[in-house]
Amino acid sequence: MSVQLEENVEKKVHSWLEGNYDKDTKAAIQKMIDDGSSTELTDAFYKDLEFGTGGLRGLIGIGSNRMNRYTVGKATQGLANYLNKNFPDDDIKVVIAYDSRIKSDEFSQIIADIFSGNGITVYLFDSLRPTPELSFAIRELDCKSGVVVTASHNPKEYNGYKAYWVDGSQVVAPHDRNIIDEVNAIGSVEEIKFEGNPDLIHSIGEEIDKKYVDHILSLSISKEAIKNQKDTKIVFTPIHGTGVMLVPRVLKEMGFTNVTVIEKQAEPNGNGQFPTVVYPNPEESEAMSLALEKAKEIDADLIMGTDPDADRVGIGAKNHHGELQLLNGNQTASLLIYYLLSAWKKAGKLTGNQFICKTIVTTDLIDNMADGFGVKCYNTLTGFKYIAQVIREKEGLEEFIGGGEESYGYLIGDAVRDKDAIASCAIMAELTAYAKDQGLSLFDMLMEIYKQYGFYYEGLISITKKGKSGADEIQQMMADFRANPPKSLAGAPVIRMDDYQSLKNVDTRSGAIFNIPSGQMGVEQSNVLQFFTNDGTKFTCRPSGTEPKIKFYVGVRANLENNEDFDAEYAGLKEKVQTIGRELGLV
Repeated sequence: MSVQLEENVEKKVHSWLEGNYDKDTKAAIQKMIDDGSSTELTDAFYKDLEFGTGGLRGLIGIGSNRMNRYTVGKATQGLANYLNKNFPDDDIKVVIAYDSRIKSDEFSQIIADIFSGNGITVYLFDSLRPTPELSFAIRELDCKSGVVVTASHNPKEYNGYKAYWVDGSQVVAPHDRNIIDEVNAIGSVEEIKFEGNPDLIHSIGEEIDKKYVDHILSLSISKEAIKNQKDTKIVFTPIHGTGVMLVPRVLKEMGFTNVTVIEKQAEPNGNGQFPTVVYPNPEESEAMSLALEKAKEIDADLIMGTDPDADRVGIGAKNHHGELQLLNGNQTASLLIYYLLSAWKKAGKLTGNQFICKTIVTTDLIDNMADGFGVKCYNTLTGFKYIAQVIREKEGLEEFIGGGEESYGYLIGDAVRDKDAIASCAIMAELTAYAKDQGLSLFDMLMEIYKQYGFYYEGLISITKKGKSGADEIQQMMADFRANPPKSLAGAPVIRMDDYQSLKNVDTRSGAIFNIPSGQMGVEQSNVLQFFTNDGTKFTCRPSGTEPKIKFYVGVRANLENNEDFDAEYAGLKEKVQTIGRELGLV
């Protein structure tokens, strides 16, 4: 070989060159060798794609660390083997959905063929569909599993594969690890049953759409407010993704008559190029810029933008100065949860047996609100699959109201077991109408929440480290924080450290060590560190499970006495987050 590679990389490269892979794949590998592309070869082959918080996700291309026919095929064969072992006496059924990314439709057909080749009945959506509809369909069609082909909000060069279990949630332990074991047990590409059985593959579409839409309509709380404010000005962008399939339809059926869809971003864009954005992510203001522009033009009340697979939604509304502003995920989650809690209380449905659920990096404002309403709030690891795990464990014992995470994912009710941007759009539109019916904006409601439950502000510092060298750097950063934890943050002493890798909770004042409960309520071993100060500051370090990033979440709080103090308090909280970032050498 004309390039120098680590032994494990060279071994994998040889196995692909000598194995039963197609000639185009082998030619592409040989070209990398001939070009002396040692870094490219290493990044493509130094590991196998693994299930992270979002399943299988990676760059599209050749190699064991890329999304292609063979890595998708191997993952599917492993999942098929696991399903057949788990349900030996059942007629196993699965659902497959896909989004608008490069090769999404091609990968979905490969997946369908492999499942059917293993004797498994397949329901394949007839065109692209939102991820939450896949979750809904699993339960509706009594399936054992499901797969959606998507890389969510990643750049156009990525695609992914999210595996779901019988309850409609993404796979969690022990199933995720067991599936990986089955995948790793596949010794050669010859074991993958690429030859499908067309008799076992069934096309689905409108019949599931209608049931899913009807479910979302059943979540409506304030029908009278919608009737009174049906002309509420709403701007929606699907950002070239699957949201266009159902969000306009749901809003229309709810009774909203003044919805503007951003035409330049309405085309699902089947070649996955996302021509108007760099990152098709509603968390990025750039992705929402066309919607903001249109909203200013027509003086809109509400802006909504969904990511390509429509499980996340970004929200914009007028602030207290009358200017359109994008809300962050913590603010939107807080508004949704407050609306749901208030409605349940008004209806006399809060009996002390209800709960909401969020992730450990999501605003503690939600915990405080839940406490105020006498409702339990469970905190899980990052990843909506853990919220779904809590719902499953509490099913029949406690009643789930809603949940959310700071990264723009929310869920209302338990018919879907993943974040649901379609339902979230519906309820946020309704909440806007409800507020408007009382002469308020969403931002007015948010400030009322801050005054009552505390003014919480959260900042995110995200550092990208690509490739194998980047992965090593991220691991070293986590090791450094464990070895030398911060003693104070912005002048406030750190009083507690939670290490989810060792599942230990350390009281830094007394040195007392406690166990974090493992294997239940959305908590398991994970490379996450959290630090808490005596003034309510929370600092979290977490490598991403789906992207080459390490993320640092900083949460701070203050009291807001009246609306006039908002700007000054906000500036103070924002500066405090920046101070912490500078102290720790992160900005």
